[in-house]
Amino acid sequence: MNLENYLPVLLFIIVGVGVGIGPMVIGKLLGPSRPDPQKLSPYECGFEAFEDARMKFDVRYYLVAILFILFDLEIAFLFPWAVSLDAIGFFGFASMMLFLGILVVGFVYEWMKGALDWE
Repeated sequence: MNLENYLPVLLFIIVGVGVGIGPMVIGKLLGPSRPDPQKLSPYECGFEAFEDARMKFDVRYYLVAILFILFDLEIAFLFPWAVSLDAIGFFGFASMMLFLGILVVGFVYEWMKGALDWE
């Protein structure tokens, strides 16, 4: 086995691990550590993070997060569609309008059911 053939791969792995772990170690060593109750409080999860794992929690936060991901993926489909609209023609336009129509119907349904209301 010729070690010279694997030297670039080994060097790539060492540099990758160094770039991944190095900033975390440097931040831990040089960064200030001043915990206070405000920093340890829940930010967006909606419940205290350091309590009993079996406690009841409100699922509305997760519902809104899932709805955000769903409608965010819609945008991910719109960019390539807009770029290739000349190549795909009317069939591509009609299929995207059908896709957007289904998403709008789902959005209106969620809105009418009150899934987006935060009380």
